Amino acid sequence: MQFGVDEAGKGPVFGSMFAAAVSLEDSAILPDGIADSKRLAPERREELAAIIREDDRIRVGVAEITTARIDDPETDMNSLAVAAHADAIDGALAGLDDDALESSSITGLCDACDTDADRFARRVTEACFSRGSLEECIDALEIDARHGADDDSPVVGAASIVAKVERDAHVAAIAEEYGPVGSGYPSDPNTREFLESYVDEHAELPPFARESWSTCEDVLADAQQTGLEQY
Repeated sequence: MQFGVDEAGKGPVFGSMFAAAVSLEDSAILPDGIADSKRLAPERREELAAIIREDDRIRVGVAEITTARIDDPETDMNSLAVAAHADAIDGALAGLDDDALESSSITGLCDACDTDADRFARRVTEACFSRGSLEECIDALEIDARHGADDDSPVVGAASIVAKVERDAHVAAIAEEYGPVGSGYPSDPNTREFLESYVDEHAELPPFARESWSTCEDVLADAQQTGLEQY
């Protein structure tokens, strides 16, 4: 059995980060057109994610890292990416029957979220081993990590699609409640415009913002300075 893991939303200033793990016996059962999610149109990503989720030969696990966890000063994004990968793997592999465990080893490939891919693989492996729900898989579990795995591996590409669709749905839900927020990335002018307008109107950051991000800190500081200058 093999699985692939990838994340979506590590860098945005708005909303949660998601990781997805996709597990299957043979990657040939994946639908045609699998690629790094960034290379696919949103409609195609949604179509492929639905096919993947509806195929009972494919196991999917998804993990969400909320803005509250991201803003926790006791952690960092690399550690949270490790936790998200391990949680997604847990969701995809937990509950495997004995026949599946005995028939073959379980090999996984992650798209590395660390400059040191080997270190990232080690950390994800250790995080998986700490989860009691994966106890029966431990002896069979082998995890590797590579940069660009979402381009090179169809299984990691499938995981990237599922993670990106989850992240897109999350941002769409925010936009439905608060109005157009853009992609949530600080480089997006629509996101920046929304953030500045919200802070100007409410004198605080929106509840889905990553308060510890420098973009948020800068916009809040600018608004406070502007308010002082008006007196």
